[in-house]
Amino acid sequence: MKIFSSYFLYTKDKKPDWALGIHRNPVLDILILVLFTFHSLYGLRTIAIDLGYRKEKQLFWLSNVLGCAIAATLIFIYARVA
Repeated sequence: MKIFSSYFLYTKDKKPDWALGIHRNPVLDILILVLFTFHSLYGLRTIAIDLGYRKEKQLFWLSNVLGCAIAATLIFIYARVA
């Protein structure tokens, strides 16, 4: 929703209040960072399993630990910039 509604912020006309409210919510930004990070890592995990990697439990823990580290780094960068 946030990605789709960013179109409204580029127009010179009156900007809708619901779009401005979504784009000023830092909790939603952090949630998107975390969800996109884990979603992309689980996609890479699924590709590795499809290609024949047999240690699924190891991939599960590796993707979770890596996802937490990347998400924490992104949150730290977001907090410093915002």
